[in-house]
Amino acid sequence: MIPLHVEQVAYTYPNGVVALQNISFSIAPGESIALIGQNGAGKTTLARQLNGLLQPTQGRVLIGDLDTRQHTVAKLAAQVGYVFQHPEHQIFKRTVRDELAFGPRNLGYPADRATALVTQALRLTELTEFAEDHPHDLLPALRKRVTLASVLAMDTPILVLDEPTTGQDARGIQVIGAIIDNLRAAGRTVITISHDIDFCADHCHRLIVLGGGRVLLDGPAEEVFGRPEVLEQTAVELPQLARLTARLGLPLAWQPEALLDALEARQHQQGQQ
Repeated sequence: MIPLHVEQVAYTYPNGVVALQNISFSIAPGESIALIGQNGAGKTTLARQLNGLLQPTQGRVLIGDLDTRQHTVAKLAAQVGYVFQHPEHQIFKRTVRDELAFGPRNLGYPADRATALVTQALRLTELTEFAEDHPHDLLPALRKRVTLASVLAMDTPILVLDEPTTGQDARGIQVIGAIIDNLRAAGRTVITISHDIDFCADHCHRLIVLGGGRVLLDGPAEEVFGRPEVLEQTAVELPQLARLTARLGLPLAWQPEALLDALEARQHQQGQQ
């Protein structure tokens, strides 16, 4: 597994829009990171620096010892798998199975390994029954999972997921969350771009908050959620349960178990008074 380093990265689009300003952070192998912030904060621009789709105007991005400015997207694709926000930007094969097989074959994996990875990705994303269907015949939520499965089949040490829960029902969100948890347990790095703060709280142990192309906060969930005045600048709300605990005057919590513990502690305290 490999680390990732973003060193004083800035990026200006050709039309003069400054999207990123002096961003630095490191991600260790096996971390599950969420990039959060309002639209226009620079999340997707930053994520596309991580696999060479965009290259820094200033600074550098290192994937292990690979400087993204010095290698092609094809070379970096073996290290960083990227799931686009919009499936239509990614899907181009006639069957789901062929879509999943393209990545590992393009990376030069042996046929037996490629087949095994495709089978596993279909199973993990619960798409096995749709393997021979045309991806564009599937519902949008399933097409989104096809793009996730196609990147899983590439078996890269780092994955970037752009709005993975968009359009998913409760079961789809559960499936995607379990995949992220399993990847992290296996030592692989997952970077999730999302407006779904509840999903991030459940599956990402570290949050990087962007605003105006800068890093405003970077730390564990309890530290970031403890700074609501900064989150307000980015139009990011606390998770639902965290908002509830604040209204009840309880210690900050966003997991049901923690909320129940806080309620029990309050009842116990009140019973002693």
